[in-house]
Amino acid sequence: MKTNPLLKKIVTLAEEKKAEELVALNVTKITSLSDYFVICSAKNMIQVKAIADNIKDNIDEKPWRTEGYQNSNWIIIDYVDVVVHIFFEETRRYYDLERIWFDAKTVKI
Repeated sequence: MKTNPLLKKIVTLAEEKKAEELVALNVTKITSLSDYFVICSAKNMIQVKAIADNIKDNIDEKPWRTEGYQNSNWIIIDYVDVVVHIFFEETRRYYDLERIWFDAKTVKI
């Protein structure tokens, strides 16, 4: 399967800022919300924001929507085809998106 170029770039940019437990999920067969979810976490809220900023500053297209910058516990950057979820690690454990989307296929980047 051919990897989505936007997905690959987002994963690379998150890794540059030391995103932890990074997972890319193909959700095309289970929701019409998006094609892919990228989920990652950080040890502190400064790093959460740094990961989000690196993605937003280095992707050529403007996100359709961005949420969560106010408290930086969970920042969502929505590029329509790819939705990025950047969590403070405790918040990620609480919401456990991987459990909610358990039937999504993990994408190898």
